[in-house]
Amino acid sequence: MNNLIHPSDVLYAGSRPFPRLAACEHFAGSEKLLNKAFQIQSELSVNGKSIFDITADCEDGAPAGKEREHAEMIAGLIMSDKNRFDRIGVRIHDVRHPLWRDELETIINRAGQRVAYIVLPKPENAGDVLTQITALDELRNRHGIVREIPVHVLIETPGALHEVWGIARLPHVEVLDFGLMDFVSAHHGAIPAAAMRSPGQFDHALVVRAKCAIAAAALGNSVVPSHNVTTEIRDAGVVREDARRARQELGFLRMWSIHPNQILPIVEAMRPDFTEVNEAAILLIAAQDAAWGPIQHEGKLHDRASYRYYWELLQRAQSTGMDVPAEARQRFFS
Repeated sequence: MNNLIHPSDVLYAGSRPFPRLAACEHFAGSEKLLNKAFQIQSELSVNGKSIFDITADCEDGAPAGKEREHAEMIAGLIMSDKNRFDRIGVRIHDVRHPLWRDELETIINRAGQRVAYIVLPKPENAGDVLTQITALDELRNRHGIVREIPVHVLIETPGALHEVWGIARLPHVEVLDFGLMDFVSAHHGAIPAAAMRSPGQFDHALVVRAKCAIAAAALGNSVVPSHNVTTEIRDAGVVREDARRARQELGFLRMWSIHPNQILPIVEAMRPDFTEVNEAAILLIAAQDAAWGPIQHEGKLHDRASYRYYWELLQRAQSTGMDVPAEARQRFFS
């Protein structure tokens, strides 16, 4: 088995592999809520890995006038023993806020070796995103951070939506997030408030058009599309259904959580079908045994095109905490 070629080494020659990310991104602002998120992250871990990421929020989480102190608190938590999985990112302020550079400086200087990603909110165009990415790279160089730090971009203005393909192609971009409520607010009352929640968010033409454009731009550039929040925090069924529709109808592979009660419903709804996971394991094992040449499986021909589909499905199953068949886990994830 040691001579077998891993799918990552053969299926993506000359192209960018799709990021392997958790299906849920949980936002928390205060130190209390971040510590609670760390606790839940440990409790829900599977095989020593977290099934959701944490995003520490400098934008909406910082008390007015204490933005620097808030960023320092977040940097300290990232570097602490509480951060067992190194899966905590940071949302800084937008490019027009006077303190975004200070926040970024604090995070990169103190926690650049371990911060999982940086979230950039409210760009009006690709140039705004590039300004912050350039500053990020300058800070990495200044502080000797060799590792790439991924960037997640919030698409929540009409201008950013118009340039979404250009944004998806920028360096380090790993995720495109949809900011539904700011997007609706930016339309001067033309989109009703009902479109900020379900079922309206899946019915209004301008909102659905935006979601489709974001998902298409992300997936077309090997970037993960991440769906907006659900404001319902008590009824897990509403959260689960929103996540299911985002995944199955619109192609989103990740979704925001704003309350601990939302994490598991999102993860569960984003999981692949169990039958498909088993099929993927069987097919990929046979393909690996055939050195990734064409094979016949249950009367159908398969080659590298279908192998890529099933490999990404199997990775998604693993990242959402599903039980991957033992032999496939040993071959592909050990």
